[in-house]
Amino acid sequence: MLRIMPVGDSMTIGSSGELTWRHRMWRHLCATYGGPVTLVGPRETLYDKAADAPTSHAYADPDFPRHHLAGWGEGWLHMAPLIGDAVRDCRADILLVSLGLIDLGFYTNAEQTAGNVRAFVEQARAANPRIGMVLLPVIPNIRAATDAPFGTQVARFNELLAKTTADLNAPPSPLLLASVPETWDIDTDTYDGTHPNANGEHRLAGAFAEALHQGWGLGGAYGG
Repeated sequence: MLRIMPVGDSMTIGSSGELTWRHRMWRHLCATYGGPVTLVGPRETLYDKAADAPTSHAYADPDFPRHHLAGWGEGWLHMAPLIGDAVRDCRADILLVSLGLIDLGFYTNAEQTAGNVRAFVEQARAANPRIGMVLLPVIPNIRAATDAPFGTQVARFNELLAKTTADLNAPPSPLLLASVPETWDIDTDTYDGTHPNANGEHRLAGAFAEALHQGWGLGGAYGG
C-alpha cells in the first residue's frame, strides 16, 4: 500500500462543499498507479468558512480517504514542528507539499522560509529515513500580482526552494520540485485569486502527478 500525505495550507485543506486537489490526485493514482494507494495524515476535515474553523466534513465526494496534514492559515513555520510525528504515526511513504504563501504573507521572509523548509525535511527524515517528498513552489496569486514587494518575496522564495530541493535531494530520501502549472490563471483557476476552483484543483493535482510520473515513474500522465 502506497501511503501519501498531502501537506499544505488553505489551498490543500479546502473548504466545505469542495472536492479538493487531494481528491483529484487520489482518483488519478487509483487509475494509474497499478497498486493500492491511500491518503494519510492526522487530520481529515475541511475548513468551514461560516464557523471560521476546520470542522467541516461536507466533502463533495465523501467516499475517499480524506486524511491530510493541512490547515487554513498554516505554513512551513507551522508544519515543520508537526511533520515528524505525523510521518511516524501515519507511516507515510511520500509527502506532497504545497506551502509558503502564508509564511511569506504573515510570518517570515524568503530566506527564513527556506530555513523552515530545511527544518521540515530534517524532521520528516528523522521519522522515516526513506520518505519521499514532492515540493510545489508558491503558485501565482492575487497578492503577488498586486503587491510588488510580496511578489518579489515569492519569486525569491521559489528560487531558494529550487536550490534547497536540489541541495537536499539524496537517496534513500529523494526530493522532487514540482512545476508550477503552466499558464496558471488566477481568473480561471481560482475563485478568489488564490484558492483553486474545480479547474485549479485539477491543475494542482496534475502538477504533483507529473512530478511523480516523470521523476519517479509512479502513476501515469495526468488525464484530469
